Amino acid sequence: MDEFNHLFNEFLLPTQLKYGASLVGRWMTEEIEGAIEVFAIWEYKSLEEYQNIENQVKGDEEHVKRVRNQHEELRIRGENLLKESPKEDFLLSTVPWNKTILSNFS
Repeated sequence: MDEFNHLFNEFLLPTQLKYGASLVGRWMTEEIEGAIEVFAIWEYKSLEEYQNIENQVKGDEEHVKRVRNQHEELRIRGENLLKESPKEDFLLSTVPWNKTILSNFS
């Protein structure tokens, strides 16, 4: 888990922030039967904004190269960080924006 958190904090998060993503928070469960789940919640104004940011991240050649190198290094050491493919859902708020804590940070 330390390697996965390091990869996120040192490689993935800075690039997401560089292109305008807003991280609400990131949490993990306690280990259950050898597995730990990680949840990240990101705030985007729209699906289009999310897609724009993701396209910029995926188009950042330096970022892609750094992440691939990090994954390759972990693979060589025999470490598999992901048991499953990441699941992404795009959620819509059910309450007015100004009624949430997120409105304090806009």
